[in-house]
Amino acid sequence: MKLLKNIAKWVVVAFFGTTILAVVALRFIPVYITPLMVIRCIEQKKEGKPLKLKHHWMPLDKMSPSMPVAVMASEDARFLKHHGFDYEAIEKAAIHNLDHKNKHGASTITQQTAKNVFLWPGRSWLRKGLEAYFSVLIELVWGKHRIMEVYLNSIEMGDGIYGADAVAHENFDCSAEELTRANCALIAATLPNPRRFSSKTPSDYMVKRKFRIMKEMRYIPLFPKKGQDVDMKTAE
Repeated sequence: MKLLKNIAKWVVVAFFGTTILAVVALRFIPVYITPLMVIRCIEQKKEGKPLKLKHHWMPLDKMSPSMPVAVMASEDARFLKHHGFDYEAIEKAAIHNLDHKNKHGASTITQQTAKNVFLWPGRSWLRKGLEAYFSVLIELVWGKHRIMEVYLNSIEMGDGIYGADAVAHENFDCSAEELTRANCALIAATLPNPRRFSSKTPSDYMVKRKFRIMKEMRYIPLFPKKGQDVDMKTAE
C-alpha cells in the first residue's frame, strides 16, 4: 500500500511538473506541431489520401489586425474580458440546449487553444477536465496576446491547413499580413467546421456568415499589440 501511495504521489508530481514546464516553454517557443495535426495525418494515411500538412508560424503582430478581431467576433466576443471561461456564454448555451436539438457550445478561444495544443479531440469528462486545467495555466502563464497568437497559428482552418498564414497562402494567395477584413471574416466563418466549410470556395451560407461576422467586428476592439495592456473598459 505504501509503495502504491509513493507511485501515485510521483505520478502526480511528474504530471504537474511536466505540464507546467511545457506551458512555460511554449510561452516563448513557436508551436510547430500539435496532437491534432498528428491525428489528421494518421487519418489521411488510413484513408489512403496523400499527406497534407500546411502550417507556417507567424507572430501575431505581423498578421492582419482584422484576423484576431474576426475570430473574436465569430468565436469569443468576450475574450479580452474573461479569464478563460465565459460563464455568461455557458449559461446561455445550457438554457438553449435544454429545448433545442442543435446544441450550442461555449468554448472560449482559451479553451480551444488548450485543446488544440495539449490534448486530443473528444468529449470525454477526462479531456474536458484537462482542458479546464490547461486553460487556467495558459491564462496565468501566457496571457491574452500569446493565447491569441498560438490560437491563430495552430487552429485547423481547412483540410490539412493550420493557422492564419497557411490558409492565407492556400486560399487567398497572400500572407496573413495581407489578408483583408473580408478575408478574415470569411476564414472565421469556417471555424465551426473548417473541414466541411471552405474559405476558398465559400457556399452562400458561408458568405452570409461572413457578412454577419463583419457586422459584429464593428463592436470588437482592435487587439492590443505585444506589450500593451488589455483595456478591459474598451473590451466591454
